[in-house]
Amino acid sequence: MLCAPRGFCAGVDRAVQIVELALERFGAPVYVRHEIVHNKYVVESLKTKGAVFIEELTEIPDEDVERPVVFSAHGVPKSVPAAAQARNMFYLDATCPLVSKVHKEAEIHHRRGREIILIGHAGHPEVIGTMGQLPEGAVRLVETVEDARTYEPTGGKPLAWITQTTLSVDDTRAIVEVLTERFPEIVAPHKDDICYATTNRQEAVKAVAPEVDAMIVVGAPNSSNSQRLREVAERAGCPFAVLVQRASDIPWERFSGLSSLGITAGASAPEVLVEEIIGAFAERYDVAVESVRTAEETIAFNLPRALREAAE
Repeated sequence: MLCAPRGFCAGVDRAVQIVELALERFGAPVYVRHEIVHNKYVVESLKTKGAVFIEELTEIPDEDVERPVVFSAHGVPKSVPAAAQARNMFYLDATCPLVSKVHKEAEIHHRRGREIILIGHAGHPEVIGTMGQLPEGAVRLVETVEDARTYEPTGGKPLAWITQTTLSVDDTRAIVEVLTERFPEIVAPHKDDICYATTNRQEAVKAVAPEVDAMIVVGAPNSSNSQRLREVAERAGCPFAVLVQRASDIPWERFSGLSSLGITAGASAPEVLVEEIIGAFAERYDVAVESVRTAEETIAFNLPRALREAAE
């Protein structure tokens, strides 16, 4: 049973297009700060086309400062474009527009004198980028329900909450319930910060998980939205759910005696990997594929102006 929607979302599709079009238009090398999206297959395929992945701008040699550098879909702290400008670099920002929306929300709350609570996972690039939009200490991180129960405001300011875009919908709801119970005046986002793609993929998994003997989530271990899909599958009643990057990672000893299998893919996993997984099972089982669709997705995001002509 194939979950739909699954795989690439509009933000990931846009980010990968930005790197590919930059390579077409400007030639290699095109530098990319951090993994453009959290998927090894995507990163490796872009490397073969001439993308050079770095963690910090200081890794770009002086003789290449005029080469394009792309910021990943997860977003970056404000210090990163500032550093690029200081070296006169040509940069393309592939930050997902839905992440940029959260950045703008944080800035508005800050201007209005609010203390900002960010619900998210410490160390995730998106969280680092969002917290880095404002002065240190302006945004405070809450990761769990327990964090929400013990949170102590500082400075007597009004409170507001925002979230990472790739969280578990159910976990986040539980954290927000605690915060709103403790702080009834806390300001919520005008529109849910958890992105449409994360929500849709989790809903599809919830529909399939109780119906299958096991679930495979195609995605990377450092992909937040992929990890959440695995958790959602187990909570929704699937006896066994596992995250795998490629068919070669499938733990076959755990998949003996199956009659039904669910497959989904995180928002940064390309469909070719889903097809590879199905092919691997087809070599060992008689396979009939059924698609279970819970939502239609028609969203697309504009490319940066510097690349739009190249796409036409």
